[in-house]
Amino acid sequence: MENIDPAAKFDTDPDDGVQAISHAPVTFRYFEYVMAAFVAILLLSNIIGAAKLTFLQVPWWPQGWWPAPDGVFIYGAGILFFPLGYVIGDILTEIYGFARARRVIWTGFAAMIFLAFMSYVVVSLPAFDGWACAASGFDGDGPLTSTTDPAGPSGAICQQTYISVFGSTWRIVLASIIAFWAGEFVNSYVMAKMKVWTKGKALWTRTIGSTVFGQGVDSLIFYPIAFLGIWTTEAVVTVMITNWLLKVFWEAALTPVTYLVVNRLKKAEGVDLFDIDTDFSPFGGKQDAA
Repeated sequence: MENIDPAAKFDTDPDDGVQAISHAPVTFRYFEYVMAAFVAILLLSNIIGAAKLTFLQVPWWPQGWWPAPDGVFIYGAGILFFPLGYVIGDILTEIYGFARARRVIWTGFAAMIFLAFMSYVVVSLPAFDGWACAASGFDGDGPLTSTTDPAGPSGAICQQTYISVFGSTWRIVLASIIAFWAGEFVNSYVMAKMKVWTKGKALWTRTIGSTVFGQGVDSLIFYPIAFLGIWTTEAVVTVMITNWLLKVFWEAALTPVTYLVVNRLKKAEGVDLFDIDTDFSPFGGKQDAA
C-alpha cells in the first residue's frame, strides 16, 4: 500500500511544481544562504544598532498623547533591521520547517555568545596612548566634547569612544541573548502551528501573528532585565511597548517582501513543508535532518 504524506491534503495545486510534505528532504538548495543571512542580520543588529538611540518627529501626533507627548518617538536604531531577523525566521519556518529553524536559532545563539565574549576581550585590551581616531582629532587636539582635556592622550579618547559603541554592560548582553533565544523559538513555534491550522493559506496571518507573540516575548524579557532599576519603571514599560508596536508594524509593512521571497523559495526548493508531527522541543528531536 502506498504511503501518502499527511501534508498532501494541503496541496491546493498538485501541478504547480511545489509538493506539500511533512518531513524535510535530505537536502535543500538555498537553506545555508538563508541561515547565513539570518545570523548576519542578528549580529549586525547587536553591533551597529543596539548602541544608538535616535528619534522620529511626527508633526501630526496629538499633543500630550502617550507615548510621545511632544510628538517625538525615541527608539533604538537597531529596530530598522532587527525585525528583518524575524522576517527571515518566518521564511525559515515556512520553507524549511521548525526543525531546521531550530538549528538556525541555536547557531545564532552561539554566534551571539561568541560576539559578546570577543567584544568583552577586545574592549578590555589596554589602549595604546598614540592610538589616533576620528574622536581624537587624528592625533591632534580632540573635539571639546571628547574629553575634559582635549590635549590628553589620544588613545584614552579613542578607548572611551570604542567602549561607548562596543562595551555593553553584562545586563544588556544577558538580556539580549535570552530574549533572542526565547522570542525566536516562540516566533517559529507559532508560525509552524498556524501554518497547519490555516492549511498553508493566508501567509500574512502567521507572519504577523508569530511576530506579535515572538517580539512580545522578546520585549518582555529584554527591557526589564536590561534596564529595570536603571530607568524608571514607566520608561521601561513605555519603551518596551512602543518598540514592540514598531517591530510588529515593520513586520506588517514587509509582508509583500515576505510573500515574494517565500513564493520564489518554494518554487526553487520544490516543496512546501508542514510541521504536522514535529517535535517542538527547543533542544532537538527526531525531525532534525542532516
